Amino acid sequence: MQVRSADAAEIDQLARLWHDVWHETHVPLQPLALIRLRTLESFRERLQAALPDIRAAGPLGAPVGFYILKGEELYQIFVLPEARSSGIAAALIADAEARLAERGVETAWLACAIGNHRAARFYEKSGWRLTGTVVDAAETSSGPFLLEVWRYEKWLTHST
Repeated sequence: MQVRSADAAEIDQLARLWHDVWHETHVPLQPLALIRLRTLESFRERLQAALPDIRAAGPLGAPVGFYILKGEELYQIFVLPEARSSGIAAALIADAEARLAERGVETAWLACAIGNHRAARFYEKSGWRLTGTVVDAAETSSGPFLLEVWRYEKWLTHST
């Protein structure tokens, strides 16, 4: 599966993907106050702001997965349910790691919702290690929302 830069024309499809998958996987794990802030429009706004740092998998105009980088962080990674177990998530995370390494990042990190065991198993299978529980400031339309998360890290090798 080829991973490519997301196109501005895909913001609506990406927002729907992110909204739907986030609600499927995170609603049982998150406080109601955060769930109420996770509207389709909130995902669209965050995607528009992050467009240069978004990579997608799937046909142009019909993405099946994506990720966002933010500094040294693999900030978001989401895949449609029907595309799971197809290798798309592995292609996305490998691409993200390569891009972070190209940027000179030595230790990448990501936040995982506490209790999201499916994602945690995937990260561990991909070579990421749980370093502990931390408080993260989740972005919302009302400002930062403090939330305990599992922090995963991975040492990235650099090609010379």
